[in-house]
Amino acid sequence: MTNPFGDLAGWVTDVIEALGYTGVAVLVALEIVFPPIPSEVILPLSGFLAGQGRFSLPVVVLAATVGSVVGALILYAVGHYVGEARVRRLIKTYGRWLTVSERDLDRAVRWFERHGPAVVFFGRLVPIVRSIVSIPAGISRMGLGQFVLYTALGSALWNAALIGAGWLLGDNWEAAAPYVEVLQYLVILLVVAAVVWFFARRLLGANRRRL
Repeated sequence: MTNPFGDLAGWVTDVIEALGYTGVAVLVALEIVFPPIPSEVILPLSGFLAGQGRFSLPVVVLAATVGSVVGALILYAVGHYVGEARVRRLIKTYGRWLTVSERDLDRAVRWFERHGPAVVFFGRLVPIVRSIVSIPAGISRMGLGQFVLYTALGSALWNAALIGAGWLLGDNWEAAAPYVEVLQYLVILLVVAAVVWFFARRLLGANRRRL
């Protein structure tokens, strides 16, 4: 029986070896647009190759971040020009192939309506939301400069963490996947805590004004 993870890692390696930094950027852009391509393979493997001296660590993080921004801009354009109704029809028809559902879109839209730029930043650290949050940003006509800034900052943080994990683990870079899962849950908890703190602070301030 073939090992899909090994096959994918081999394909990713071939692309990166053939195209270098451009290959990293292209693969990360594809991962944003097509979530079944896992960043858990692309980024730690890139970090491992940097640890071997085949890449510069800062430049490979930069290349991955450029790819993240490009992929996010593609989905931003989908939201901006296609509109929510057509996006929903596309997800309903093809979402199962992209591992994206209407429920995922609803969640991303709700988060975006409530928290705007913060969602674009923190959304880069959450699975599925990392890709789909760009669509409500486009639908709502979020300022392009603001969108690119928060996307780049959040993506750089995520990319640096995974690439750094691959660099540190070396030959055991594949072991990064469980740590990535823990990191994702930690980020989700931090985001929830931040939202609770925000609303609790507003509620406390409102109560003080009444006194």
